[in-house]
Amino acid sequence: MNSGIVIIPTYNEIENIESIIRAVFSLEKSFHILIVDDNSPDKTSEKVRELQAEFSDQLFLEVRTKKAGLGTAYVHGFKWALQHHYDYIYEMDADFSHNPTDLSRLHDATEQGASISIGSRYVTGVNVVNWPLSRVLLSYFASVYVRLITGMKIMDTTAGFVCYQRQVLEAINLDQIKFVGYAFQIEMKYRAWAKGFSIVEVPVIFTDRTKGQSKMSGSIIKEAVFGVLALRLKKLLNRL
Repeated sequence: MNSGIVIIPTYNEIENIESIIRAVFSLEKSFHILIVDDNSPDKTSEKVRELQAEFSDQLFLEVRTKKAGLGTAYVHGFKWALQHHYDYIYEMDADFSHNPTDLSRLHDATEQGASISIGSRYVTGVNVVNWPLSRVLLSYFASVYVRLITGMKIMDTTAGFVCYQRQVLEAINLDQIKFVGYAFQIEMKYRAWAKGFSIVEVPVIFTDRTKGQSKMSGSIIKEAVFGVLALRLKKLLNRL
């Protein structure tokens, strides 16, 4: 059993899926991949099944019945990874906004003692490529807002490029995770931080997708803004 698995949620990622899978499997360090697909109309899952013939012992697929949000896809993947006894569980996007070569750097950070390592866009300035200024400002000041409300010292609180040691996911009640968009990323970090797990930020360069469509929406932003307040209130009431 490989000790590390990369969870990649997908919805209509047919333009990226084969390339991202091959990129991860071409790395010097060995990783397994779990694709959690929300029944993509563009047949993303069918392409994954084709690739499973080539990577039968490394590539795994879970297909859900409908599009149900990033957070629930990751929770599904986390539970699968824990059931299959992986020690290191990674979050990564399918669209190459996260550079697969940085997976090893996240792994090294956890090997050196961190419970969670985050591929951080903001720990050494602003390392974002191909985003309009409005999007950069929204993302950057979202993390400022989260730090102000929660007290966490994490510079990139909405980052979706993360490595968890399995004991972190075992300690968090995954059935209590509420949020599905970017607030999910904040919630996972906050719950882990509240339990005293060590979190390290690894500087990475984030490059916006060149193929496929962004999943960002107004409802996702609203969830993040009000979700942070709800999390902080639960913490104050000892209900987190």
